[in-house]
Order: sequence, then C-alpha cells, then structure tokens
Amino acid sequence: MEKITKRQKQLLEIIYNYIKDTGYPPTFEEMRESLDVVSNQSIIDLLTKLENQKLLKRNEASARSLTILPLGNKILERPPLIPFLGSTTAGSPMETMEIAGEWKQISPEIKELKNNVFILKVFGDSMINAGIENEDIVLVKEQKEFISGDIVLAQTEDGSTIKRFISDDKPPYVYLKPENQKYKNIVFTDGMELKGKVISILKNGYWEPVK
Repeated sequence: MEKITKRQKQLLEIIYNYIKDTGYPPTFEEMRESLDVVSNQSIIDLLTKLENQKLLKRNEASARSLTILPLGNKILERPPLIPFLGSTTAGSPMETMEIAGEWKQISPEIKELKNNVFILKVFGDSMINAGIENEDIVLVKEQKEFISGDIVLAQTEDGSTIKRFISDDKPPYVYLKPENQKYKNIVFTDGMELKGKVISILKNGYWEPVK
C-alpha cells in the first residue's frame, strides 16, 4: 500500500467523524466545505486514491454510499462503524425495518469485520436455547454459502427471521429450525433466501460467539 498522504487522511477523518456524529456519510458539498476545496473533482480524486488503497469502499452513484474499511479504521486508530439495519424476529417472520443512517461503533477485535457485516435487533424467543433472547443485538455477516448448523438471517415469503439452518438427508431435508420447542420448523422453499450468518451476540456490553 502506498503511504497515505496528509490530505487523504484528513478526508478519511472527515468521513469517519461525519458518520459517527450524524449517522450518514457526508455529501460532496459537505466534504468540499470540510476540506476547504472548491471542486468535486478534488474530492473524487481523493476518494479514488483511498479506495485503491483499500481504506474506503464507495458506490459511485451516491456520495453518501461510503464505508470505511478495516485498514482505514486502523490508520485512523478508531473503532469500526457498522451499519445498524434495524430489527428482525426470532419467532414468526416479519418485515425487517431498515433504519438508514444509524451506525454503531464495535470492537475491532472481531475478526469477521474484514467482511461485510451489519447489526440487527432481534425480537422474539424462538432462539433462546442458542443464547439469542428477546431484544438482543446480533452481528450478521453477509455470505453466500452456508453449512448445516449455521444460525442465519433468512428472508422468507412473510419477511425475515433468525433460525438455525439445517440440511439433512431425510425429510424435510432443508429447513429452518428454531431453538425453542414451542416453535415448529420452517421448511425451506424456492422463495426463501439466506441473507447472512449470525456470528456474535451483544451480551452485557461484550460480543459473544453464537452457540
């Protein structure tokens, strides 16, 4: 990696502080004013260099689609900021509510932070035997491949839910299993999609692995 310049680090700090203070990445205008430059191109050039150095990820279609990557947090010596997407259930599926603009600081010791992760608040008691209780906060890692036994965030026809993913060699073969005997298994269908793996639960201020 090339050595980060003073100007690049200034912009990285501006983006970090703006997300931390407001919940949203800054616009081009806000970055220009904070960095005291007159053109969007100056900001674009700096963003491109930060992205090339794996310090920042962005969606070029929107100035507000900016995410500081783990290496960027390391250079700033600041804890990661993880998007809090809203809530889901450990019970009957429901629509996940997106709370755009709310971010949480999280300990950099969690090794999965090199992946795309987000936070959800869980409502319901269907996963209590796995240690996930009503109103717990969980950390979810986006991924495309899963193994039997993973605790997953699943999108069903009725909404989203957190359950244990089971793939077996006997009926019902593939299903979502609650960790509470009062709930029934949910047979997996073509209309369902696994969105991510639950990797940690926030308990008493500390992130603990799921069972």
